[in-house]
Amino acid sequence: MEEDDRARLAEFVASRTLALMRVAYLLTGDRHAAEDLFQSALARTIPKWRTLRHADPEGYLRTVMYREQVSWWRRLRRRREIALTGADEAVQQDPSGGTDVRLAMRAALRHLPPAQRTVVVLRYYEDLTETQVAEALGCTVGTVRSRTHRAVSRLRQLLPDVELLEVRP
Repeated sequence: MEEDDRARLAEFVASRTLALMRVAYLLTGDRHAAEDLFQSALARTIPKWRTLRHADPEGYLRTVMYREQVSWWRRLRRRREIALTGADEAVQQDPSGGTDVRLAMRAALRHLPPAQRTVVVLRYYEDLTETQVAEALGCTVGTVRSRTHRAVSRLRQLLPDVELLEVRP
């Protein structure tokens, strides 16, 4: 890799790591798994860095992260193992108000199956269309719609006191 490409890569990683780690955390629901996902995606992106010179490297890296996450939960499903999470964190009252909702939502997202959690993150956090989500995950738009519907229904069960946004068409 040339010196100019190394400098661009270092600048990109320094400036975008926090945002990309947030996305990875939302996809995985676990800090350590998010770090692994981000590192794995970055390791797959670096060899292509030179060809990404005039493209959108962040978009490419995000797509790699989405696909890595899909591959991970597909492998889990094939092994018929269920990932266990740690004890739920106690949600304490916060005078700022919105923090309680965010913590409750984070805990509820952990209870969703990985496929549904991934669709919710892509649709509502990343604000992608159903078509873009289907393309990123390598599935049909109908699959995205059904997973979104099931995920939002489950979130409504888990968070009955929180007003969730209506599902967008």
